[in-house]
Amino acid sequence: MKMKTILAAGAMSVAAIAANNAHAGAVLDGIKAKGFVQCGVNTGVPGFSAANAEGKWEGIDVDVCRAISAAVLGDANKVQYTPMTAAQRFTALQSGEIDILSRNTTATLTRDAKLGLTFVGINYYDGQGFMVPKALGVKNVSELDGATICVEPGTTTELNMADYFRAKGMSFQPVVIENINETTAAFFAGRCDVYTTDASGLASVRQTMAPNPDDYVILPEIISKEPLGPSVAQGDDQWADVARWAMFAMLEAEEYGVTSENVDEMKKSESPAIQRLLGVSPGMGEALGLDEEWAYRIIKQVGNYGESFKVNVTDKLGLERGINALWTNGGLQYAWPVR
Repeated sequence: MKMKTILAAGAMSVAAIAANNAHAGAVLDGIKAKGFVQCGVNTGVPGFSAANAEGKWEGIDVDVCRAISAAVLGDANKVQYTPMTAAQRFTALQSGEIDILSRNTTATLTRDAKLGLTFVGINYYDGQGFMVPKALGVKNVSELDGATICVEPGTTTELNMADYFRAKGMSFQPVVIENINETTAAFFAGRCDVYTTDASGLASVRQTMAPNPDDYVILPEIISKEPLGPSVAQGDDQWADVARWAMFAMLEAEEYGVTSENVDEMKKSESPAIQRLLGVSPGMGEALGLDEEWAYRIIKQVGNYGESFKVNVTDKLGLERGINALWTNGGLQYAWPVR
């Protein structure tokens, strides 16, 4: 009787695993059926996700979605972009309106455990800062007591600011505006003394939206940790794996010196790690439910992480790698091994 019970329990476990695996590929199957990846992006933060003058979306967050499309559909351009505010983004992901959220979003315990999101990696390590008009003569955050501060609602920025000012015994008057373009317009029009967001966002806004960038100063203090990365809805492990490893493939390629320019030549490499990455040695694609050239296409069509960072962040915003350098260069960027 005991043995029958054990066997029955085992059969139920196998059935449960099979059911879970059947459900696990729902998002991936849906993407293949419709022929594109639906990617949630910011309404416009140059360097991360913004439409250029021709209407083409660009940025390191955009490149995550392009990498996934190259891996899954064979073409990095089979992506449709849904611009959304901070308040809209999580509902859109939870409801299935988008397949992936790649919108300079901070990974936090609440978002990971309570909101039903799965962060698939960190593509930019950041922290919250403050920008002021140079004419104010302000040198550091301690001089902002009583200031009016423009901020977007539904963000870690809003909470961090309140916590920081409360801890310092300082007061402030928030000017809360949902759309980033309206927020920055209000700041540059003088409706608030200060604009606060991630330091990378401040650099982007100052460089690309300010009437005269030299008239504005980003204060030196960073008041928070903001690990920014793409996320998917919980419940589909295969889709999370595909998104995660698409991003890791770009990091791994940079570490091994594989670029969009030399990837064909690097297929001849005798390095076992490079052979696995580029599909010369089979097995990695099968593990993800993809063909063996999934990572090759990412690198060929989108580039490695360093290439994406240079084009989108360094060249456009003047920001160096800093803590976003590879771990081998003293930074925090570190891919799990492709093996």
